[in-house]
Amino acid sequence: MALRLFLAIPLPGSVANRLATLEREAQGASWRTAEQYHLTLRFIGDVDEAVARDIDTELGRIFAAPFEIALQGVGSFGGREPTALWAGVSNSPALTRLAGACETAIQNAGLSPEPRRYKPHVTVAYLHGTRDVEVAHFLADAAEFRTEPFIVDHFCMYSSRATRAGSSYVEEAVYPLIG
Repeated sequence: MALRLFLAIPLPGSVANRLATLEREAQGASWRTAEQYHLTLRFIGDVDEAVARDIDTELGRIFAAPFEIALQGVGSFGGREPTALWAGVSNSPALTRLAGACETAIQNAGLSPEPRRYKPHVTVAYLHGTRDVEVAHFLADAAEFRTEPFIVDHFCMYSSRATRAGSSYVEEAVYPLIG
Protein backbone atom coordinates (compact mmCIF):
# COMPACT_ATOMS: atom_id res chain seq x y z
CA MET A 1 0.00 0.00 0.00
CA ALA A 2 1.40 3.41 -0.96
CA LEU A 3 1.44 6.33 1.44
CA ARG A 4 1.57 9.99 0.36
CA LEU A 5 3.92 11.52 2.93
CA PHE A 6 5.32 14.88 3.95
CA LEU A 7 7.27 16.29 6.89
CA ALA A 8 6.00 19.35 8.71
CA ILE A 9 5.92 21.37 11.89
CA PRO A 10 2.43 21.51 13.40
CA LEU A 11 1.30 24.98 14.44
CA PRO A 12 0.00 26.04 17.85
CA GLY A 13 -3.71 26.89 18.01
CA SER A 14 -3.00 30.58 18.56
CA VAL A 15 -0.95 30.71 15.35
CA ALA A 16 -3.62 28.82 13.40
CA ASN A 17 -6.22 31.29 14.67
CA ARG A 18 -4.09 34.21 13.41
CA LEU A 19 -3.73 32.51 10.01
CA ALA A 20 -7.50 32.15 9.78
CA THR A 21 -7.80 35.94 9.92
CA LEU A 22 -6.16 36.08 6.47
CA GLU A 23 -9.19 34.53 4.77
CA ARG A 24 -10.81 36.88 2.25
CA GLU A 25 -13.56 36.63 -0.33
CA ALA A 26 -11.79 35.62 -3.55
CA GLN A 27 -13.22 33.74 -6.48
CA GLY A 28 -11.65 30.30 -6.82
CA ALA A 29 -9.83 30.36 -3.46
CA SER A 30 -10.02 27.19 -1.38
CA TRP A 31 -9.02 28.33 2.09
CA ARG A 32 -7.31 25.80 4.35
CA THR A 33 -8.80 24.98 7.73
CA ALA A 34 -6.95 25.30 11.03
CA GLU A 35 -6.47 21.50 11.03
CA GLN A 36 -4.73 21.69 7.65
CA TYR A 37 -2.20 24.40 8.54
CA HIS A 38 1.41 23.22 8.87
CA LEU A 39 4.89 24.46 8.10
CA THR A 40 6.23 22.05 5.50
CA LEU A 41 9.79 20.81 5.90
CA ARG A 42 9.82 18.35 2.98
CA PHE A 43 7.20 16.85 0.67
CA ILE A 44 8.04 13.18 0.14
CA GLY A 45 5.25 11.92 -2.10
CA ASP A 46 3.97 8.39 -2.66
CA VAL A 47 6.11 5.64 -1.12
CA ASP A 48 5.46 2.06 -0.07
CA GLU A 49 5.43 1.05 3.59
CA ALA A 50 8.97 -0.36 3.53
CA VAL A 51 10.37 2.95 2.28
CA ALA A 52 8.25 4.78 4.87
CA ARG A 53 9.89 2.66 7.59
CA ASP A 54 13.35 3.50 6.20
CA ILE A 55 12.47 7.20 6.21
CA ASP A 56 11.20 6.91 9.79
CA THR A 57 14.49 5.30 10.87
CA GLU A 58 16.56 8.04 9.23
CA LEU A 59 14.40 10.84 10.67
CA GLY A 60 14.78 9.32 14.13
CA ARG A 61 18.53 10.00 13.86
CA ILE A 62 18.10 13.77 13.53
CA PHE A 63 19.60 15.59 16.50
CA ALA A 64 18.47 19.20 16.84
CA ALA A 65 17.57 21.59 19.63
CA PRO A 66 14.18 23.29 19.99
CA PHE A 67 14.04 26.76 18.48
CA GLU A 68 11.76 29.76 18.16
CA ILE A 69 10.16 31.05 14.97
CA ALA A 70 7.39 33.42 13.93
CA LEU A 71 5.29 33.66 10.79
CA GLN A 72 5.82 36.88 8.89
CA GLY A 73 4.60 38.23 5.56
CA VAL A 74 2.54 36.66 2.79
CA GLY A 75 3.05 35.65 -0.81
CA SER A 76 1.77 33.60 -3.68
CA PHE A 77 3.02 30.81 -5.90
CA GLY A 78 2.34 30.60 -9.61
CA GLY A 79 3.27 34.02 -10.97
CA ARG A 80 0.74 35.30 -13.52
CA GLU A 81 -1.44 32.23 -12.94
CA PRO A 82 -1.44 32.07 -9.15
CA THR A 83 -1.96 28.63 -7.61
CA ALA A 84 -1.58 29.24 -3.87
CA LEU A 85 -1.40 31.89 -1.15
CA TRP A 86 0.98 31.46 1.75
CA ALA A 87 2.23 32.99 4.98
CA GLY A 88 6.00 33.25 5.27
CA VAL A 89 8.41 32.59 8.11
CA SER A 90 10.81 35.03 9.73
CA ASN A 91 14.46 34.26 9.01
CA SER A 92 15.49 31.22 11.03
CA PRO A 93 18.84 29.48 10.58
CA ALA A 94 17.61 26.72 12.93
CA LEU A 95 14.62 26.04 10.67
CA THR A 96 16.88 25.95 7.61
CA ARG A 97 19.19 23.47 9.38
CA LEU A 98 16.23 21.26 10.37
CA ALA A 99 14.90 21.25 6.79
CA GLY A 100 18.40 20.35 5.58
CA ALA A 101 18.64 17.49 8.08
CA CYS A 102 15.25 16.22 6.88
CA GLU A 103 16.46 16.39 3.27
CA THR A 104 19.59 14.41 4.18
CA ALA A 105 17.48 11.79 6.00
CA ILE A 106 15.20 11.40 2.97
CA GLN A 107 18.19 10.91 0.67
CA ASN A 108 19.77 8.45 3.13
CA ALA A 109 16.54 6.45 2.90
CA GLY A 110 17.14 6.16 -0.86
CA LEU A 111 14.92 8.88 -2.30
CA SER A 112 15.99 11.49 -4.84
CA PRO A 113 16.94 15.00 -3.73
CA GLU A 114 14.30 17.72 -3.76
CA PRO A 115 15.06 19.77 -6.89
CA ARG A 116 13.54 23.01 -5.57
CA ARG A 117 15.18 25.33 -3.05
CA TYR A 118 13.50 25.20 0.37
CA LYS A 119 10.99 28.04 0.83
CA PRO A 120 9.49 27.90 4.35
CA HIS A 121 5.80 28.74 4.25
CA VAL A 122 2.33 27.80 5.44
CA THR A 123 -0.18 27.41 2.61
CA VAL A 124 -3.37 29.30 3.50
CA ALA A 125 -5.31 28.83 0.25
CA TYR A 126 -5.16 26.98 -3.05
CA LEU A 127 -6.32 28.95 -6.06
CA HIS A 128 -8.34 27.79 -9.05
CA GLY A 129 -8.85 30.52 -11.63
CA THR A 130 -8.40 33.33 -9.13
CA ARG A 131 -7.60 36.57 -10.92
CA ASP A 132 -4.19 38.05 -10.28
CA VAL A 133 -5.82 41.36 -9.26
CA GLU A 134 -7.54 39.54 -6.37
CA VAL A 135 -4.20 38.03 -5.36
CA ALA A 136 -2.61 41.48 -5.50
CA HIS A 137 -5.33 42.82 -3.14
CA PHE A 138 -4.70 39.93 -0.72
CA LEU A 139 -0.96 40.57 -0.78
CA ALA A 140 -1.45 44.30 -0.14
CA ASP A 141 -4.05 43.79 2.62
CA ALA A 142 -1.97 41.18 4.47
CA ALA A 143 1.51 42.61 3.84
CA GLU A 144 2.09 43.35 7.54
CA PHE A 145 0.96 39.89 8.75
CA ARG A 146 2.96 38.61 11.72
CA THR A 147 2.46 36.15 14.55
CA GLU A 148 3.97 36.02 17.98
CA PRO A 149 7.06 33.80 18.13
CA PHE A 150 6.46 30.19 19.10
CA ILE A 151 8.69 27.30 20.14
CA VAL A 152 9.28 24.40 17.76
CA ASP A 153 10.09 21.36 19.88
CA HIS A 154 9.11 18.60 17.43
CA PHE A 155 8.16 17.87 13.84
CA CYS A 156 5.98 15.17 12.32
CA MET A 157 5.64 12.83 9.38
CA TYR A 158 2.12 13.05 7.97
CA SER A 159 0.24 11.07 5.40
CA SER A 160 -2.18 12.88 3.13
CA ARG A 161 -5.46 11.48 1.90
CA ALA A 162 -7.67 13.17 -0.65
CA THR A 163 -11.31 13.55 0.37
CA ARG A 164 -14.26 15.39 -1.14
CA ALA A 165 -13.72 18.14 1.42
CA GLY A 166 -10.02 18.50 0.55
CA SER A 167 -6.92 16.86 1.94
CA SER A 168 -7.02 15.06 5.25
CA TYR A 169 -3.75 14.68 7.16
CA VAL A 170 -2.85 11.86 9.54
CA GLU A 171 0.09 12.13 11.92
CA GLU A 172 2.18 9.03 11.28
CA ALA A 173 5.21 9.79 13.51
CA VAL A 174 6.51 12.49 15.85
CA TYR A 175 10.18 13.47 16.12
CA PRO A 176 11.10 15.46 19.25
CA LEU A 177 13.81 18.10 19.14
CA ILE A 178 15.82 17.45 22.26
CA GLY A 179 19.34 18.53 21.25
